[in-house]
Amino acid sequence: MSSVAAQSVHRRPSSALRRFAWGVLAYFIATILWGTVVRATGSGAGCGDHWPLCNGTVLQQAPSLHTLIEFAHRITAGLDVILVLALLLWTWRKTAPRHLARWTAALSVFFTFSEALLGALLVKLGLTATSQSPLRPPFLALHLSNTLLLVATLAMTAHLLGRSEGFRWRDLHITHPVGTTLGMIAVMIVGVTGSLAALGDTLFPATSLRSSLAQDFSARSTWLLRWRWTHPTVAILASIFLIWVLIRANRRGGPWDNRGLSSLVVGLLALQYLLGALDVWLLAPVWMQVIHLLGADVLWSALVVLTARLTLVPRDNPDRT
Repeated sequence: MSSVAAQSVHRRPSSALRRFAWGVLAYFIATILWGTVVRATGSGAGCGDHWPLCNGTVLQQAPSLHTLIEFAHRITAGLDVILVLALLLWTWRKTAPRHLARWTAALSVFFTFSEALLGALLVKLGLTATSQSPLRPPFLALHLSNTLLLVATLAMTAHLLGRSEGFRWRDLHITHPVGTTLGMIAVMIVGVTGSLAALGDTLFPATSLRSSLAQDFSARSTWLLRWRWTHPTVAILASIFLIWVLIRANRRGGPWDNRGLSSLVVGLLALQYLLGALDVWLLAPVWMQVIHLLGADVLWSALVVLTARLTLVPRDNPDRT
């Protein structure tokens, strides 16, 4: 490869594209948070069983509060499609061939459309508002898993656009792939169990902390309530993976200094445990659920980037431990 071609390949995309990629991620997280408001307020049926139209029309006449909440969510979700397609096009035009950001941007488009499909199915099957259908928890778990993968691909796109080396498969050495994969799956399970716990809080609200704890151990309670203990339990188990990642991140060597990012992950993790305890104590009000999910999404994004920096290492890096 000539020196001019080499400089072209290893030149980072423009700062405008990198800022746009992070901005798209932030907007998607905001859309996800509004989706939590939709679920927590029981507004999922605000547009009836129509999709993508709301109550069969575009313009709403004398809409209820639930309709306004659901309709606003659909509008913001529609803008998601435009933004992610723009990100893919801009990334494809401004990056070198075989740049990994092209593929993560393409995956983010795929997960955006699958997110829309899952949302449409929830509406068309009536798995919204106060529905206690046995289909709702598995659909919600699948929906949340897709959401986490979508956020991960957007975070990876923004991160890869900022790398000046090690952004193509041919330039990478992958370290600890099995442990990393299992650990990230464990963290995803934390998110899924958290969404199911939140669904139980919405469908079967408690009047006090004592009654909430009684629900968890009552044989007459639905399994959504009796299995709420799985969320904090899995979170504690997943913290083992996080400790392993943080120990690796704080070792000297490698192409990047990850200590600042690892400190951020530690702070976000501690904040999540605090928010989780407050969520239980306050009986999961809507605003607390939103804050808790915001912390979870930011933690997940930071963890994805940190794991990528530790796992996808440039081949010429002498530290491959």
